[in-house]
Amino acid sequence: MSIKSFAAKLFAKSVHKKTQKWASNPVEIQQKVFLDLIRQAENTQFGKDHNFSAIKTTQDFAQHVPIRDYEALKPYVDRVVNGEANILWKRKPLYFAKTSGTTSGAKYIPLTKESMPFHIEAARNAILNYIHETGKADFVDGKMIFLQGSPILEEKNGIKLGRLSGIVAHFVPKYLQKNRMPSWETNCIDDWETKVDAIVKETIQEDMAVISGIPSWVQMYFEKLHEKGGKPVGELFKNFNLFIYGGVNYEPYRAKFENLIGRKVDAIELFPASEGFFAYQDSQTEKGMLLLLNSGIFYEFIKSEEFFTQNPKRYTIGEVELDVNYVLIISTNAGLWGYNIGDTIQFTCLKPYRVIVSGRIKHYISAFGEHVIGKEVEHALQEAMENTSIRVNEFTVAPQIAPETGLPYHEWFIEFENDPNNLEEFALTIDRAMRHQNVYYDDLIVGKVLRTLVITKVFKNGFQEYMKSIGKLGGQNKLPRLSNDRKIADLLKRE
Repeated sequence: MSIKSFAAKLFAKSVHKKTQKWASNPVEIQQKVFLDLIRQAENTQFGKDHNFSAIKTTQDFAQHVPIRDYEALKPYVDRVVNGEANILWKRKPLYFAKTSGTTSGAKYIPLTKESMPFHIEAARNAILNYIHETGKADFVDGKMIFLQGSPILEEKNGIKLGRLSGIVAHFVPKYLQKNRMPSWETNCIDDWETKVDAIVKETIQEDMAVISGIPSWVQMYFEKLHEKGGKPVGELFKNFNLFIYGGVNYEPYRAKFENLIGRKVDAIELFPASEGFFAYQDSQTEKGMLLLLNSGIFYEFIKSEEFFTQNPKRYTIGEVELDVNYVLIISTNAGLWGYNIGDTIQFTCLKPYRVIVSGRIKHYISAFGEHVIGKEVEHALQEAMENTSIRVNEFTVAPQIAPETGLPYHEWFIEFENDPNNLEEFALTIDRAMRHQNVYYDDLIVGKVLRTLVITKVFKNGFQEYMKSIGKLGGQNKLPRLSNDRKIADLLKRE
């Protein structure tokens, strides 16, 4: 055992002990975080506008601060972007994490002196927790890579801005600098395909031990490695045994990854976003990710089925239940208040509080009242693939409301690595799994409002071409699993 791996185990033990302390007092910890946030923001413009000085309880907070998404918070954010201080949080933010995809164009998510350390610590602690649980630490002596956005930052009114992953690249601790890949120059390449080719060239002869990124883009890296090296990734990198990922569910990709790697490797799931780092997988045997309750974020939860009603109930951590679909609402030390990040979660454990990401509140299909969510389509596809050699590269689902003939249906666009022998039978297997999970969908099939789903095959790299065509190839961009309209579907049909 090297000195570095021995030190990592000692550090891991210390971090695990601290984690257990706050995780065993969830309600008390969240109350402390809540009161601290209110106190620190009391004299900001937002705090004055929402009477923070009168807020003593979470019930007071719910009365004074409505739920907002980015569009509703934008008037305050615009003032911060224009250079004003003490608007959403004390002083000015250190950075803006720039993201896209809203009706108003780019989003500017503030990162403050108080919030930034938690983004770094959470990623670090996820790895340290894995070391403590498994006793595996040899990988700290190997090379590590995170497929991320460019670290080149712009500046707006004295505040630097860029993609979150690019900002985080500036905070890699010194003890990891020698292990980290790719080079700074390669990381700065904007074009994703050019960047991946350069990463392959730099890493193919290295001892890669840890690889991290969004599964769909890591898959592209693995495919290029396999093509250039002529061997499975696990043979090229004999000490590669840990995959760290976030952004999307890994399960639909697992079979394909194991084929590309040539063996199974351990994995750690993360739940990061520009708005905060919310959870990480703390167990290789238990389902879900540990919700980070002591990281400068106060959480509220709204049941998905009630979200679009007037004044839905806002639940705090001590009131949540298992297996209920909740919209995640956050208030943070970056100045986001009653903020809807758009993700839905379910609790898999209450001691400690562990969650899975079940989908997006805006990414669903309910064209006929079926209320289908991301978790359901991912599980149905996974179930259909079990005990088969079928592997899927990517997929998305949309309703077909007005077919040329017959009843409406859900259309599944799937890019297969290897096609099923019987496509219709495979579609029926997925459909049965969907009906088993979702009673509304089952009722619509039984009542002959919908017919069973239809699979449309997408040509190889078709989804990559689609993402490229809309300027979202690579980085932290993700393909929606579900759409309640035909915008993506119609573009895929034209490919």
